[in-house]
Amino acid sequence: MILASGEINGIGFWLIDTTSNEFPMIENKDLLECHRKELIGEESASDILFAINFNFNNLINDLQKDGFNINKPPKGISFNLPLDVIEDIFDFWIDTYKNKNLWQTAIGLLKIKKRVSLTSIIKSKAIKNHVKELANIIEKLHSYRPITREKYENKDPMWK
Repeated sequence: MILASGEINGIGFWLIDTTSNEFPMIENKDLLECHRKELIGEESASDILFAINFNFNNLINDLQKDGFNINKPPKGISFNLPLDVIEDIFDFWIDTYKNKNLWQTAIGLLKIKKRVSLTSIIKSKAIKNHVKELANIIEKLHSYRPITREKYENKDPMWK
């Protein structure tokens, strides 16, 4: 599983994907830099990729509801999202997958997050202990907001 940056026709993007190639930059000519590479079994990688994509879909939907315009790149995830946000989401789901109980709980919370903010559930004391901690983490993974609400222009890739 990889987290990489790439470019197609001058438009930067982040890519989180599975690969069987030890050198993903050779396999995919659109990639410019690999930021994370994890050796994971095929089924596990598929599960983790599902959770990561679900998390990004929730985040982008939240951003759009809040009036932010995040451009859709030709591939992968918008380069408008900062690398630290991408890495936090990637790392969280990779680490959480190692504990099946936490994984199932986190996936359930992610599905709830799609419909409602977890903040109200956390404040209502409806959840406790490790579930509350996970809910806070998942809420934090969805907390990124750009500085300005104006139309958020596509950033130029750092390699230009």
